[in-house]
Amino acid sequence: MNLILVAVVSLGAIGLVSAVILYVASKKFAVYEDPRIGQVAEALPQANCGGCGYPGCSGFAAACVKAGSLEGKLCPVGGQATMEKVAAILGLEAVAAEPRVAVVRCNGTCANRPRLTEYDGVRSCAVAHSTYGGETDCTSGCLGCGDCAEACQFGGIRMNPETGLPEVDEDLCTACGACADACPRNIIELRPRGKNNRRVYVGCVNKDKGAVARKACAVACIGCGKCVKVCPFDAVTVENNLAYIDPAKCKSCRKCEMECPQGAIVAVNFPPRKVKAEAEN
Repeated sequence: MNLILVAVVSLGAIGLVSAVILYVASKKFAVYEDPRIGQVAEALPQANCGGCGYPGCSGFAAACVKAGSLEGKLCPVGGQATMEKVAAILGLEAVAAEPRVAVVRCNGTCANRPRLTEYDGVRSCAVAHSTYGGETDCTSGCLGCGDCAEACQFGGIRMNPETGLPEVDEDLCTACGACADACPRNIIELRPRGKNNRRVYVGCVNKDKGAVARKACAVACIGCGKCVKVCPFDAVTVENNLAYIDPAKCKSCRKCEMECPQGAIVAVNFPPRKVKAEAEN
C-alpha cells in the first residue's frame, strides 16, 4: 500500500513541477499577435493566391497591420471594396490602387506561327520549355499546353483551341499573377487595365533579330524602331530587338499600332477605326 501511495505522490509531484515549468516557459516565450491581424484576415477572401505579394491572406493581413499604412497594398481578388473593409478595421485610409489585368504578349496563332512538329507526350509548358522547345520555330512564344489556365483558380484564362493561345477573361481575372508565374516563357504580364479598360501593348517577346523572328512568326516584332519614332510620349523603347510600351507613359493614341509593319502591336477594347469615305468623283 505504501508503494502505491508513494507512486501516486511521486507522479503528482512530477506533474505539478512539469505544469509549473510549462507555465513559466509559455509566459517567457510567448509571442504576442495583434488581434487586428485575425480581424483583417477574416475580411479577406481567403483565396491565398499570393497576388498581393505576400504568402497568403494571413501574411497580407500581418503586413497591413505592421506597416501602419495601406499605400501600395491591394488584394487583387477582393479589390478596392475589400481594402476599404481592411481600412475600416485598422482606422487607415484605403488608398485607391490602379486595377491590373493579365495580358498575353504573344500573337503566335496557328496561322501566324505554323507548327513544324507534333509532340505526343506530357502536355506541359514547363516540360516543353525544358526539353524539346515546342512545336514551332519560335523559341520565345506560347507553347500552348495550358499551364497558365490550370494555374488560374478563378477561371480567368482559358486556351483557345483554334488559335492555340490562352485568352484572358477580363471579368474573371483578378490579376493574382498565378498564370504569369506558371508560364515558363514569361509571355504573360500584369498591366494596368487602363482608362475605359483600353490597353496598347506589344504582343511579342521574341528577342531574335528581325529576319529570324519574322521567319518564326509572321507577326513577330522585328525591332525596327518605327513605333519609337512616332510615339509623342516616349512610351516606346526598343531593347535587344524587341519593342516595349511603358503603360505608365502610354496615352493610347495608337500611332505606334498604325506604324508597325508587322502588326505586332495590340490595341484592346478600342472602338473600330473610322473608315474615311472615298472622295466622290
